[in-house]
Amino acid sequence: MDYFVHESSYVDEGAEIGKGTKIWHFSHILRGAKIGEYCSLGQNVSIAGGTVIGNRVKVQNNVSVYEGTVIEDDVFLGPSCVLTNVTNPRSQVLRKSLYEKTLIRRGASIGANATVVCGITIGRYAFIAAGAVIAKDVPDYALMIGVPARQKGWMSRHGHVLKDPDPYGIYPCPESGLRYKEVEQGILRCLDLDEDAPLPEALATGKAFYRDLKKETGKES
Repeated sequence: MDYFVHESSYVDEGAEIGKGTKIWHFSHILRGAKIGEYCSLGQNVSIAGGTVIGNRVKVQNNVSVYEGTVIEDDVFLGPSCVLTNVTNPRSQVLRKSLYEKTLIRRGASIGANATVVCGITIGRYAFIAAGAVIAKDVPDYALMIGVPARQKGWMSRHGHVLKDPDPYGIYPCPESGLRYKEVEQGILRCLDLDEDAPLPEALATGKAFYRDLKKETGKES
């Protein structure tokens, strides 16, 4: 076995777990769940069958991921955040055939105690504030705050609010120097990296500078 499971947790036969993943105390991975490589699942986490989780995903304490949820690489699920899979649940009405898909795209962060209503897509690197309630699709890089959540700005891949654009409408990340621009109304893109590419190793340490990106990729501003 090339992954770690704490002795207090259960992984059902038929679950798929990638190498390097760690499953901590009192968690349960059900048959049919698919979890990628180098993920971290905290205490009291439940992953249902039919769930697909990518690589390097961090699931903090007290999170349940239900059938119908697809989580891409590098997603962060904060403590006690809530995911759902039926819009109109009733105890006496069986709706297992009507589970709604929720897609959380690469690099998104869901804050502690936030609630995500099923059937929506949360875009790449979106940032959902603690306690927010998400009931509709969220654009890439959007900062969402409140109940119901509303967009309050843009966030960089490194988790910084983007502000003070230059005369060309380009927002620099204050930590990494990566550049962002609203290419269409409501659509933000990183000008220096492909949206589906992971961060270069030099930029993933929390002490990144743009000169490191140029060394890594050969790109100039």
